[in-house]
Amino acid sequence: MPGHTPRRQELRQLVTHLRRGGVIAYPTEGVWGLGCDPRQRQALRRILHLKKRPQHKGVLLIAGRRSETAAFWSDQGISPALLEQYWPGTTLVLPARRQVPTWIRGRHTSVAVRVSNHSGVRALTRAFGSAIVSTSANRAGQQPARDLRTIRRYFGKHLPVLHARLGRQRRPSRIVDARTGQILRS
Repeated sequence: MPGHTPRRQELRQLVTHLRRGGVIAYPTEGVWGLGCDPRQRQALRRILHLKKRPQHKGVLLIAGRRSETAAFWSDQGISPALLEQYWPGTTLVLPARRQVPTWIRGRHTSVAVRVSNHSGVRALTRAFGSAIVSTSANRAGQQPARDLRTIRRYFGKHLPVLHARLGRQRRPSRIVDARTGQILRS
């Protein structure tokens, strides 16, 4: 996957920022994303404010390994073969664990999760020890950012960023309902 593995010092700084309730920008397979610790409601509120996005829609979570997502979804009724088929790379809509708050899942009983094969995302979530929020870096009605210059134009120069290259995907990740196998967005 394109990109480089971020330096340890950069990862430590970003992880500290996330743990303190901060928001960061980072490249993914196809667009830049905004991320935060999904367990911190105030951090997620900041992202929603930056994006002008309503909370009821919920947010996607991203991680580099399946184990980093386990706290957020239930595997009851989910085929292990389906997970192997779609991860890494595809966003799966999975049954949310009971304790997953509405600020993550919105008004749904499910949660959207992607295990990524982007080297920067993998290094970041490994250092953080958990999945993070992943929502495209743009405001409602704007094109998702595909470069750092656009991130700065949208959100200013003070937003911490993960310095890695953007992946080569040109379309958003496919979304599949893990319970039915139905493709929700291709």
